[in-house]
Amino acid sequence: MTLLITVIAAVVSTVVWYSSEKARALKIGVLLYMFWGASLMWLVDAAVEYLEVGADYFTPAAGDMLNDAFLGVSVVALALVVWVVYLLVKDPQHTVKKILSEKNGNVRK
Repeated sequence: MTLLITVIAAVVSTVVWYSSEKARALKIGVLLYMFWGASLMWLVDAAVEYLEVGADYFTPAAGDMLNDAFLGVSVVALALVVWVVYLLVKDPQHTVKKILSEKNGNVRK
């Protein structure tokens, strides 16, 4: 489930990045790299687990699937939080800078 959730997030973010100039300006490329990296990590994990467990890998218990789903959603949420922090630090559209300058009374005309 973690692999499936992160691959879906990676594909969605890639489509958004490819189809929207505004998304590229908002550095969504960083987000899609995180999702594709996580997908690759889970793919390697699945391959190693399949080599260890064998065919039983394809018949997980319901509790294991639920735990994997929670882990996948947590990974996606953490990547989104990291991306938002990255946006706040880089401030590609100078939004934070404008807000801070207005609060300090340094509005340029």
